Amino acid sequence: MLDGAQTPENLLEVNNIEVIYNHVILVLKGVSLTVPKGGITALLGGNGAGKTTTLKAVSNLLHSERGEVTKGSISYRGQRVQDLNPAELVKRGVIQVMEGRHCFEHLTVEENLLTGAYTRGEGKGAIAADLEMVYDYFPRLKERRKSQAGYTSGGEQQMCAIGRALMSRPETILLDEPSMGLAPQLVEQIFEIVKSVNENEGVSFLLAEQNTNVALRYAHYGYILESGRIVMDGPAAELRENPDVKEFYLGVSEEGRKSFRDVRSYRRRKRWLS
Repeated sequence: MLDGAQTPENLLEVNNIEVIYNHVILVLKGVSLTVPKGGITALLGGNGAGKTTTLKAVSNLLHSERGEVTKGSISYRGQRVQDLNPAELVKRGVIQVMEGRHCFEHLTVEENLLTGAYTRGEGKGAIAADLEMVYDYFPRLKERRKSQAGYTSGGEQQMCAIGRALMSRPETILLDEPSMGLAPQLVEQIFEIVKSVNENEGVSFLLAEQNTNVALRYAHYGYILESGRIVMDGPAAELRENPDVKEFYLGVSEEGRKSFRDVRSYRRRKRWLS
């Protein structure tokens, strides 16, 4: 990571984008964000806030769902990328790990991992070395490497999906809802691995996550999305201490933990929506 005296280079820049589905449904409204080189950036918000749509806009996966970016721009390393196809973006070092893991169920864990290296031109030695690197981060995958992915647990499939992304030697990973459906202990394990990959391999992350509490403990910077708009952003440490974020997203106020009914009431009076 860069020290505080330096300004990190922004790899990904999303500038005031608007996304419409089926030519009529406005989903994102003026969303802007940046992902610095070597950073973990969190995109936070509840279900339906627009997090997944933002990631798919970046990775150019909207067209399969009849969605399109109708305004604004998306650039990577200073070059416009919103008109590239997803495969071209992968070759530039940007890969998305989809929500719901999406492993090839009929393939073994190891075969799944090797599909991540499909676009690479290196020889078998380099790919074998990276496979061992993935197994170092995910020892459980090494144990299950000959098992069919469809018969592994949800946590193992999430590890497999992240490991497969690492096999492409990415510069930036777009990680969609890594905690979904996982036990708290597994969530911590996944985020610890993300942190290690970020620190040791220099991979930047843009992660969309509903679990604000865990995301803000591992991210460096965060953006909060509501109804397709960015309503707040800042360094993760500052967002963790922000009274509005603590009260609504973490369920804690100066008076202590809030009941669900109190939190729902607070939703109607959040200052950023007034």
